[in-house]
Amino acid sequence: MKIDTSTLVTYPAGETRGRSAVVGVVPVGDRYGVIVAETPFHPLDHTWPDQPADTGTIGGAAVTDCVTGAVRDGEQTVHLGADIPARRGEPGWSWLVVHVTGAPLEGEVDLVVDAGRRRALSAGHTGCHLAALALNAALAGRWRKEVPADGLGNPDFDQTAITSSRIEPYGSRDVYRLGKSLRRKGFTADGLAEDLPEIARRTGDLLKEWIAADAPVRIDSPGAELTARRTWRCGLPGGEVGIPCGGTHLSRTSELGAAAVSLRLSADGAELTMITTLSPP
Repeated sequence: MKIDTSTLVTYPAGETRGRSAVVGVVPVGDRYGVIVAETPFHPLDHTWPDQPADTGTIGGAAVTDCVTGAVRDGEQTVHLGADIPARRGEPGWSWLVVHVTGAPLEGEVDLVVDAGRRRALSAGHTGCHLAALALNAALAGRWRKEVPADGLGNPDFDQTAITSSRIEPYGSRDVYRLGKSLRRKGFTADGLAEDLPEIARRTGDLLKEWIAADAPVRIDSPGAELTARRTWRCGLPGGEVGIPCGGTHLSRTSELGAAAVSLRLSADGAELTMITTLSPP
């Protein structure tokens, strides 16, 4: 079956249900990858796999995974995940959401996302962005040189040093590299281990303050294509901030409930890990 159009997605608007036509079925190991014209399912991003894929049902069959696919225009081979030989959004390719299930499907199908799991991951992702901004503020005094600033005007430690991010249900885990490259950019790591408890306290206090502010959250999207460059925006007391993001989110910070932040240095001092934990109201 030839696929000549990209999947349209509705999850940026918070949708968890839909109905659409099957446009293709591809093998995924010993299972099937069902592709539809439009879906509410959020797939794992193969370039920055921070938020896990949605699960749920498609045509009544369980969706156990959801991955990104791509097919070159005029060809029929669908490449999946890490095997995609093109950059995200590269012209000349159709970009697809592939629903992994146990049976091939055809015709019109109902799509139902596990809404509870989606909400838990959305909370984790919203909390992750807020914690990153709070960490930037807590570390602002450790820069000796000017570096790009975040939306609140603080040196953007998060975007400068991050090596991996993992969104979890009601939480997140972010890992930062504190190597020579970061030091050359002006970051001072001297005495960081001793100051870590105070930095964690300041980060956590600011996160709690923003949650209590009941700030509005929204996703700006220039289009419904999977590869559209979407932006997370939050109207914090210090001003509205925006962060490029392809994930899902809650609509207000107060929905995050209680929050806790812990910071850990690796034994060699080369990595800093921030763990954010949320307890929904």
